[in-house]
Amino acid sequence: MTDNFPQAIYHFQLDAAVIFSQPFGAGHINQTSLIVTESAREYILQKINQAVFRDPPAVMKNIRLVTDHLRQQSPDRPREVLTIVPSIAGQDWYKDEAGDFWRVYEFVSDSICLQQPRDDQDFYNSGWAFGHFQKQLAKFDAALLSETIPYFHDTPCRYMALHQALQADRQGRAAQVGPELDFALSREAGAGLLQQLQAQGTLPLKVTHNDTKLNNVLLDRWTRNALCVIDLDTVMPGLLVHDFGDSIRFGASTAAEDERDLTQVTLSLARYQTYLQGFSTGCAEGMSAEERYYLRDGARLMTLECGVRFLTDYLNGDVYFHTSRPGQNLDRCRTQFKLVRELEAHWSELEQLAAR
Repeated sequence: MTDNFPQAIYHFQLDAAVIFSQPFGAGHINQTSLIVTESAREYILQKINQAVFRDPPAVMKNIRLVTDHLRQQSPDRPREVLTIVPSIAGQDWYKDEAGDFWRVYEFVSDSICLQQPRDDQDFYNSGWAFGHFQKQLAKFDAALLSETIPYFHDTPCRYMALHQALQADRQGRAAQVGPELDFALSREAGAGLLQQLQAQGTLPLKVTHNDTKLNNVLLDRWTRNALCVIDLDTVMPGLLVHDFGDSIRFGASTAAEDERDLTQVTLSLARYQTYLQGFSTGCAEGMSAEERYYLRDGARLMTLECGVRFLTDYLNGDVYFHTSRPGQNLDRCRTQFKLVRELEAHWSELEQLAAR
């Protein structure tokens, strides 16, 4: 054995000795490595970020329950669901002497992960993948899952955090964000709509992914069809419209999330429609008429919530979201709020698209 490889890998049930390891992927949360063994089998090793996920065993229990359920529905298609590799002790994770938690997945062969769609078909396929994920888990009891990040998509709670950050003003930045605060606070009264609909029973609690970006879908390298959904750390009870909305926030904008020139930030109705078609086709009977009607609310409120989170983090000193330059979180906040305006401006058209 060699000390050049992460020592945690030697505590998992691999098929052969490790011969290669390198950092892998573009994620900012967990530490990820690609592992290759003497038999040319590939694995993904990850150290779970405990600053974000404070109960790694609960995270892995969720992933085990969900992946077992998915595998039962497609037992002859192993590339369509993540496969957890057990530790030597037979657990789905390994805890080292420093208290860090690690896990291993089998690498999905002949797959690609995109940061940006090559064309509309890629965006359609990602929508289909997340819709199909909903369909496959429609009969799964969401109550069996733990909340890996409590109140993750509770928009009123995000506003509460904003008020706390504003009151503390630790970095003295509140005076710089007057227009952004005015925008956020002017929409606070309606921010709890989805929670109200859930409490009324209009929108049922389901298994949701909660991070439905394009780069969390693996596509087949050759056909570019969707294979499986990955990054299941945030899989927990939630609302279907949250998953739809997060994708629109990320994928239907015409500019980067941290674009400084807000004239470049618009809502692409064509991309919205493309994703809606893919998501609806993948979901099929897994989506109710009420959920379909409130998809646009999911898009608007998820975008608003994310803007509020970026603004809160900026006020707090950029302690949650990774930044590579000063003011990046404020720029991110501004793009989200611009996209909220765009969604509101096209409100009736979005209703027509869903009805169609």
